[in-house]
Amino acid sequence: MSAAEGPLVAGVDTSTQSTKVLVVDAATGQVVASGQAPHTVTSGVGRESDPRQWWDALREALRQCGDAAHEVAAVSVGGQQHGLVTLDEHGEPVRPALLWNDVRSAPQASRLLEELGGAKAWAERTGSVPAASFTVTKWAWLAEHEPDSLRATKAVRLPHDYLTERLTGEGTTDRGDASGTGWWASGTEGYDEEILAHVGLDPALLPRVVRPGEVAGTVRDSHDLPFSKGTLVAPGTGDNAAAALGLGLRPGTPVLSLGTSGTVYAVSKRRPADATGTVAGFADAHGDWLPLACTLNCTLAVDRVAALLGLDREAVEPAAGLTLLPYLDGERTPNLPNASGLLHGLRHDTTAGQLLQAAYDGAVHSLLGALDLVLEEEADRSAPLLLIGGGARGAAWQQTVRRLSGRPVQIPEAKELVALGAAAQAAGLLTGEDPAAVARRWNTARGPVLEAVERDEATLARIAGVLSDASPLLERSERSTTAH
Repeated sequence: MSAAEGPLVAGVDTSTQSTKVLVVDAATGQVVASGQAPHTVTSGVGRESDPRQWWDALREALRQCGDAAHEVAAVSVGGQQHGLVTLDEHGEPVRPALLWNDVRSAPQASRLLEELGGAKAWAERTGSVPAASFTVTKWAWLAEHEPDSLRATKAVRLPHDYLTERLTGEGTTDRGDASGTGWWASGTEGYDEEILAHVGLDPALLPRVVRPGEVAGTVRDSHDLPFSKGTLVAPGTGDNAAAALGLGLRPGTPVLSLGTSGTVYAVSKRRPADATGTVAGFADAHGDWLPLACTLNCTLAVDRVAALLGLDREAVEPAAGLTLLPYLDGERTPNLPNASGLLHGLRHDTTAGQLLQAAYDGAVHSLLGALDLVLEEEADRSAPLLLIGGGARGAAWQQTVRRLSGRPVQIPEAKELVALGAAAQAAGLLTGEDPAAVARRWNTARGPVLEAVERDEATLARIAGVLSDASPLLERSERSTTAH
């Protein structure tokens, strides 16, 4: 292990596919050890995982960190948002967790909107218009389809809450992750009792919302991790809020994240309330707001297209009038939860590489369409986009974002920004600093800037036209799916 200048902290990223751990020197930001272990996610209509696998993956990732993990003075968990974790009276999962990309609750989302005042009322109340990804709609789905599971549930948690509670023995969450549930009111920064009553969820089943900078607890005695009893545990947060911390993000700087899902967001001093539902009005992890738009289909969907074509993911050719809407898991932006992929413009001379480039174009189009809604009017539209996530290092992703955005693109050299943000939050407990200031001190956003190229207006207009023309078909697909 490298000699550290300051105390060591651990940042955890429990994502859809795996759990990652970074052990970081709190003084310098140097990563002194890391580990990663996978999860299993069901395929088909539902997307579920056993939360106990997350704990096992955390143990294995920490084991890979070796001796450094034993020296950790504080730990924080960043996690995938929206997931519904139901626990019994012994703290064991009642059933597998319903993950963010499980869209079976689309009918319940529509019904809740109608029953509680419509989209504008929801946006003003919670900051967001709940879609099928939100936790409140998943709870409503569970009540309708698995009433026995509901009756057995004695605690309701989000993925990061589950791991934090296993560390500390106390049920806690933070404002950033709570803001993605649909039952946390952004205006009052507390649980919304009317919404909870409407969906039949006792607020006593929910975790305490820990304030930014507050200690969530300490590592308890009965555990099988390398942490010492009494190690400080930070509040943790959702993955996007953790990545914002990891970048040391200042208000107005746009981020485009390319992962299993795609997101665009920026820190804001203003509480968002977008009645169209395109922008989710999330809270961030240190007192501000994180207006965010999310797509369900990003790197995983494009990789699937590449696999179907038997191509390497970089083997793209100019799309030449071809349009592919890669909505393989339904879509959230635009809000088409039961849609499927759609291809238009296929010709005899169409190549596999053109098909693949069209998939990239379709995925990026959805994200950029929401970018202007995320940014405030006074934001500098010529400032570089910070490109992060697993896809950010791929040349095809980089060039597609440059071409369709017309903006310079900066690619931070730091990897695993969710885990780094969690580590910065843990470091803040030890130093008393704002975690974003810790990350700026670590210089985590440093990286090359790719110059702007001319915006490809023709491709953007073509995709928008196909999407508009295909709406009746996609809506018919929704109706036929939900009617069963």
